[in-house]
Amino acid sequence: MEQLPSTKPYLLRALWEWCCDNGYTPYIAVQVDARTLVPREFVKDGQIVLNVGPDATNKLQMGNELIEFQARFGGVARQLSVPITRVSAIYARENGAGMAFEIEEDEGGVGDAEEVPAVDDKGPDEPPPRPEGGRPKLQRIK
Repeated sequence: MEQLPSTKPYLLRALWEWCCDNGYTPYIAVQVDARTLVPREFVKDGQIVLNVGPDATNKLQMGNELIEFQARFGGVARQLSVPITRVSAIYARENGAGMAFEIEEDEGGVGDAEEVPAVDDKGPDEPPPRPEGGRPKLQRIK
């Protein structure tokens, strides 16, 4: 039986558009692995939360395999790349409305965040706030 293509990248793009259309700030929660290119100094417990709104990103591309964009951390522009399979949630910062996803384990094993060398950055920046409860909540969007 042939495996169907994942609906996850389409849902991520749709919820990103819904957030932007309604004046909300879209955030993604990411379970970091060796293939996830993010500033390691902001990774906490193997997870990072990123603002993917139009005001916080440059050259945002939400493809079927990767989310790629540039963002500033401590005033320094950085290139980020997040595999779609590692996104655990997308939600609106203002109210937590969004969707959570199961993390798909890839063939070939998943690396630990500590095994990957830190990417150089100068100056700490405040990580994006998480919704109350520390974790995104699933909420029906009508």
